[in-house]
Amino acid sequence: MADAQKAVIACGEAAAAAAGSLAGAPDAVIDRALRGMAALLTGQSAEILAANATDMAEGERAGLGRGLLDRLRLDQPRLADMARQIGLLAEAPFPPDAVPVRDLPGGLRLTERRVPVGVIGANFEARPNVTIDIASQLLKSRNAGVLRTGGAALRSAAALADHVIAPALAGAGLGPGAVQLVRSADRAAAAELVRQPGLIPLVILRGSGETTRALAAEAAAHGVRTLAHADGGGVLYLDRAADPALATELITASLDRLGVCNRLNLLLICSDVWEERLPSVLEAVRGLGVTPSLPPHSHPLGHEWALDTGHEATVTIAPAGGPAAAAGIANRSTSGLAASIVTADAAAAAEFLRSYRGTGAFWNASTRLLDGFKLRGVPETGINVDHVPGPRGPVTFQDLCLRQYAVTPA
Repeated sequence: MADAQKAVIACGEAAAAAAGSLAGAPDAVIDRALRGMAALLTGQSAEILAANATDMAEGERAGLGRGLLDRLRLDQPRLADMARQIGLLAEAPFPPDAVPVRDLPGGLRLTERRVPVGVIGANFEARPNVTIDIASQLLKSRNAGVLRTGGAALRSAAALADHVIAPALAGAGLGPGAVQLVRSADRAAAAELVRQPGLIPLVILRGSGETTRALAAEAAAHGVRTLAHADGGGVLYLDRAADPALATELITASLDRLGVCNRLNLLLICSDVWEERLPSVLEAVRGLGVTPSLPPHSHPLGHEWALDTGHEATVTIAPAGGPAAAAGIANRSTSGLAASIVTADAAAAAEFLRSYRGTGAFWNASTRLLDGFKLRGVPETGINVDHVPGPRGPVTFQDLCLRQYAVTPA
């Protein structure tokens, strides 16, 4: 058996062995573990930041781009913000375990119950904070997990697993092995993670589009279900009735971080005011140190700059014939993550929102708001853009369950 396969199976077996301690744990115990994670994030910051400094140095030597290094970096403020989010998650109410549906003939009652999946896998990009985001969501949903991150963040993830996650679980009286980290930089481990339906029936997939789609196909071939976050890229459409000051404000707010999926990627301007608005848009974009890609484009309109190493500081700018046309471009040419219209015309906004089919539709707001914590007040495991029923958009602990119908005497 190959080393990567052995590592994944060992993690899956360890997580499965500890899963029972989560499934039956009282709400207060789960929240105690989350508060322990929050405290350890700051209390063990020296060990975490030392590991991250080594990852950052290695990443710089390897030539990682500006956006990837931004994703990789941890510092005291980021740890403090992670701790704050986990603390708020501990305060979030649990959904009911069972909801009565209706009475059935024969003195029976139908109830819809929430059942933990058991063990959930996650393969994600080299972002240390995602280790905590996903671990916390698994814990709050009473699922064990097997996590695998990009090799560039492996030291940071290991420090978080050893100094934050496992001690917090143990401190609350839960199985410390419930959340496992695959400690291998071998990319073969990602494929092995989606080949274990008996151990890991559901896997959260994050990262670049090509890699994630390939893993989703591999998972399907092995009977493993996935929640995939393959592509990103926010769209901002400046309507003819857009307030120029607000447009500049939202462009700036949408480009505050270049390595994240919900940043501004494609900026559309109403064709009727293209010549009038383009100079101020270019001034705003260039003032942020970002290069505009103007027509004629040598790349697809939805090309995701956050994943283009060395070109992250780029935004595509193009004309659009109106609100419906702009929404159509976003539907056809982008992942469907999020799109926003800037306008003072309520009818134009309604037309845009009615036409757009993505996971997040915004009016006079930045697509950076498409985030589990910003929208729903809790961290996310990822943003699912699949065009299927079920969890779509930011996926949180409330989505990580199985629906069970129970019929009992009334």
